[in-house]
Amino acid sequence: MTSTCNVTFGEPHPTFYFDVGSPYAYLTAERIDAVLPGPVTWQPISLGGLFKANGRSSWALAGSEPRGAGIAEVERRARAYGLPPVRWPEPWPSNYLFAMRALTFAFARGFGREFALAAFRAGFVAGRDLAVPEHVLDAAADAGLDRQEVADATADSDVKLALRNATDAAHARGVIGVPTVAVEGRLFFGDDRLGEAAASVGV
Repeated sequence: MTSTCNVTFGEPHPTFYFDVGSPYAYLTAERIDAVLPGPVTWQPISLGGLFKANGRSSWALAGSEPRGAGIAEVERRARAYGLPPVRWPEPWPSNYLFAMRALTFAFARGFGREFALAAFRAGFVAGRDLAVPEHVLDAAADAGLDRQEVADATADSDVKLALRNATDAAHARGVIGVPTVAVEGRLFFGDDRLGEAAASVGV
């Protein structure tokens, strides 16, 4: 499975838009290799930046009832998929800008997919707050990256711009949230549409 960082619309492979703060993106990341045929482009974007551009917000901030229902649904799906029990970071959601800049750098270095999975599992299996730089750098090290190099990269103007451009491109394409999988010009938003996205490949 090929992992690259690409913000163009005419990509030859399906594109998986994600932010490591999203539990539904975690569920998608754990399944996408098995469900989608062929290589997939993993594209990190800033969900906070996307929400700002779309004038939307997270369901987790919509009040206790929708938050509780969403949490229960994530946990139910994790069990159904045979994944480990979800452990929720405290607090959640949080600010994942550092993490997404680190991931943007990692994809440019060829370690993005491994780092993304390590970060997702740190957040939703180990229950670590990915707003804490040390937790992000632990995941980077688990993926084979140098902690200091990753930390330095998060302050690099080119890395910041790359993440901003990727988020702006996703918004321009019509992405309203994560996870979204783009297949040949069609957008499939939500973990529950992964099978539909797979069925559309090559159609």
